Parts: sequence; structure tokens; C-alpha cells
Amino acid sequence: MPDLERLTVTVPAEMAVSIRNAVEAGDYASTSEVMRAALRDWKTKRALQLDELAALKADIDQGLADVAAGRVRDFDSDRIVARGKKLLADRSSSV
Repeated sequence: MPDLERLTVTVPAEMAVSIRNAVEAGDYASTSEVMRAALRDWKTKRALQLDELAALKADIDQGLADVAAGRVRDFDSDRIVARGKKLLADRSSSV
């Protein structure tokens, strides 16, 4: 097993009850195991969030580059609404 470090974590009473209940139900061997599982889930979720944020920033950068290069159209809300309706219709017909 890798080196372990003991940390003290303070959680609200409701969370403590949930952790103890999970151990008592046999879902986990110990409260430490619950916390390790929670941290693994958090790391996975955080990595996904960072990936999504990077993709969003890339989209923004692309949009700014398009504006700077003059690749823009006048704002036309009717065109946008019509495109949205078509996308929804296409999605509904493919289900």
C-alpha cells in the first residue's frame, strides 16, 4: 500500500451520519474508505470540469479569432430561432 497520511476532516453532522450509515450497512469497510472513494469521484469530476472549461475557452478563442478576421454575420434572431427549431425537429424525427 502506498504511503498514507492522516488528515483530520470536519464535515457537517448530516454528512457524518451518511458516512457512518454507509459503513454500518457494509457498503464500505471504514470511514476512511468512504472518504477515499469520495475523493476519487471528486478528482474524476474535477478533471471532466477542467476538460470542459478548456474546450469552452478554445471555443471562445475561436470565436474571437473569427471576429478579428471578419468572419461574422449580422445578428438575426429569426435565423437563429429557425435554426433551433430545425435542429429540434431533426432530433425529434431521429428518435
